[in-house]
Amino acid sequence: MFRITPPDIHAMREAKRLLDGFIKPPGSLGTLEEIAIRLAGITGHARNTLKRKVITLFGSDHGVYSEGVCSSPQDFTAGLMRVYAESQDGGINILARQAGAELRLYDLGIKNFTPHQNVISHRFMDGGTHNFLHGRAMPHELAQRVIDYGVDLVRDMKSEGVDLIGTGEVGMANTTPACACIMACLGVRDDSLVGRGAGLTDEAFARKKSVILEGLGLHSESLTDPVNILSCVGGLDIAAIAGVFIGGAVYRVPVVVDGVISIAGALTAYQLEPLTREYMFASHESPEPAYTRAAEFMKLKPSLRLGMRLGEGTGCAVFMRIIDDALAIINGMGDFTSLTKGD
Repeated sequence: MFRITPPDIHAMREAKRLLDGFIKPPGSLGTLEEIAIRLAGITGHARNTLKRKVITLFGSDHGVYSEGVCSSPQDFTAGLMRVYAESQDGGINILARQAGAELRLYDLGIKNFTPHQNVISHRFMDGGTHNFLHGRAMPHELAQRVIDYGVDLVRDMKSEGVDLIGTGEVGMANTTPACACIMACLGVRDDSLVGRGAGLTDEAFARKKSVILEGLGLHSESLTDPVNILSCVGGLDIAAIAGVFIGGAVYRVPVVVDGVISIAGALTAYQLEPLTREYMFASHESPEPAYTRAAEFMKLKPSLRLGMRLGEGTGCAVFMRIIDDALAIINGMGDFTSLTKGD
């Protein structure tokens, strides 16, 4: 479906050669060296700089909210998007600034959201997806269209000179479709993978498990491929994020995974195009158990363990500063010839 080429092995070898020649034991900077080498494979250059970073934050609501699987009012989706757009004091606003990243906001289908000049409006479904216990969350054709939209966003960002992308989201109840997508992609029906999300009571947590398993059972004959999975039990945010990961691989732009909703999109992309994994960086380890299973399946190793569960792309923003450190090392560290200068 998409033309994706493997990482540039020659650039990776040159990056490793440079790192091994610096004033340190080979490999002693661990993950920082791994990041620099992987980036070389993506860009085709042993040494890289990050001129433009963007965090995409996709907002959408979810019909399954009506099943009592979320502790927050649904209008928090619209309220939080307004905070990101206006006040600049949301968690992602602050951390994106710290990382030197531009925050781009997208309304894909937020219930009762008034258009805002700082939010890109591309409402695929007014009010968000349908309740997947009453039918498909979205039409199959629409799921594919949202994926393609994410791919095209990366194409456009690449043409602007963007060289690093983070994936964020906002949408009440979105951990429910995310977990359902992960289970469906992995072919498992294990309610131990269901996490509490944001502060569910024991009763609501039990309901969330039941809803996910019931939904997967209802659509079991249709969960035949990643696009169908998104159509049956997914979300607009997950589909767009999947498209961004595919676009990153197509256009050779590294893309950072945030939490469980982000990794649901990453896993969907991986199931469609396995080479997308080579262009992904896992930022932090989400406390959600479905995240851990998806990361292990794709052999992605999160670099940070901070107990973060906010979403919004906040983990991406923190990790972008780690990437800056990795590039500072390969671009600025001296080699062993420095030790003999002045003798």
